[in-house]
Amino acid sequence: MDMSPFSLKFPAASPETLALMQQRRSIRAFKPAPVPDELLTHILQTARQAPSGGNLQPGHFIAVRGELRQQLSTALLQDFEGKTPEREDYAYFPRPMPMQLRKRQVASAQALYSALGVARDDRAGRDAQFARNFRFFDAPVALVVTIDAHFGPGGYMDLGMALYGLQLAAAAHGLGSCAIGALASYPATVRRVLDLPEHQHIVCGLALGWADEAAPVNQTQTSRAPLNEWFKQLG
Repeated sequence: MDMSPFSLKFPAASPETLALMQQRRSIRAFKPAPVPDELLTHILQTARQAPSGGNLQPGHFIAVRGELRQQLSTALLQDFEGKTPEREDYAYFPRPMPMQLRKRQVASAQALYSALGVARDDRAGRDAQFARNFRFFDAPVALVVTIDAHFGPGGYMDLGMALYGLQLAAAAHGLGSCAIGALASYPATVRRVLDLPEHQHIVCGLALGWADEAAPVNQTQTSRAPLNEWFKQLG
């Protein structure tokens, strides 16, 4: 099957929309300028237009600010630095990790740390960068994303589409973002600091703000698997 652009005939697509989808990347360094509340509200409302089975619209987005945000970051950093294990609310990665997927994970880490000039054997440098997850990369907006424990995998699928919609909506307004799966490693701590009920499972964090394009870490660009690895036709 020839999937080259020259062999396909389709209606003209918005170049702006395609550019957002093709150029979006995780941003890990931000300018200090605040994001107006009205803009954040608009982006969140746009994200909720994502598909949702039964229109259940699972998940909650919690903006954590001020002293409470500092308390959360401090508690998470203490857990990380103390190597305090917690039982996660859900399995983020497959267990065991297949070698093909492990190679992708390693390549992604190499792209990130190479952009930062952190050597493979620099454990302290890698830990210092990873710790920035728990400070939401110092972004002006820190979101914690949760889902009710009664939802099954379908709820996570719908919430994932809303998260992607949020990131695209943010990019459309010139904002950068980064989903932070590391928060899911310490769900009990997040619930304790934010006074959330046990049935609110911690899915991830999200950093949002104006990208510092000059920061080396923001030059990281991961590749995607070729089409023939994940698409096939039957019949």
